[in-house]
Amino acid sequence: MKVNILASGSSGNCIALTSGESTILIDAGIAKTKIEKRLLEVGITPNKIEAMFITHAHKDHTKGLPLANKYKIPVYAGENEWKDIQGVENDLVNKIGIGGVFGASEDFVVVPFQVHHDAHQPLGYTVTSYKTDFKVSICLDTGKVEEDILKYMKNSDVYIIESNHEPRMVEASNYPISVKTRVLSHVGHLSNQQTAAALTELIQGKGEQIYLTHLSSSNNMPTLAQLTTEKALMAKGFIKDKHYRLEVV
Repeated sequence: MKVNILASGSSGNCIALTSGESTILIDAGIAKTKIEKRLLEVGITPNKIEAMFITHAHKDHTKGLPLANKYKIPVYAGENEWKDIQGVENDLVNKIGIGGVFGASEDFVVVPFQVHHDAHQPLGYTVTSYKTDFKVSICLDTGKVEEDILKYMKNSDVYIIESNHEPRMVEASNYPISVKTRVLSHVGHLSNQQTAAALTELIQGKGEQIYLTHLSSSNNMPTLAQLTTEKALMAKGFIKDKHYRLEVV
């Protein structure tokens, strides 16, 4: 399965997954025209997108949903999350629950799982290729990672997970107290330390690919996020580029 992270961060998130001739999108958080442009840059024709899966309704995950209307792409999101998702034509709307299995095409099995964010029904997803059993786990915008989330994500070949902030930088920032409290809460975002702890439970040293995503531009640094995860995995005996690969997006 080919993974293309078209956008990541508070300004927008969009991931393209391709297996054979089939492509699906996880989130569409940048403008429609930007999604089209970035798809073409990685060799994907926008009219070949077979489905879009939305993690939650915040604009940095849904801004580009007009793409669905233009190309008649089915859009999947949590049943309750559709309360805040606007502008998708009715015949493209698909309301899904936790743990259901969806054959998004002849090439993909998609399984949604519950995450913890300040939205009605935020979801993470695992995406598995029918043909190869190659598995990608996507966990964005969650304030904590608990055993149920780990259960869904385990045994993946690729982990796409947010490593949003360094708590001390948040506390020292100029953010209002209400924003600091939200970011650091169990329905906010993962810190570098939380992400590293989750990955120590998931990585088995079989050459898995890790993508650290959704970094705060104000309260994190790519090097800090990377080193926090590398240090935690080294304590478990795993060495970068020998037992796993890691990229900060």
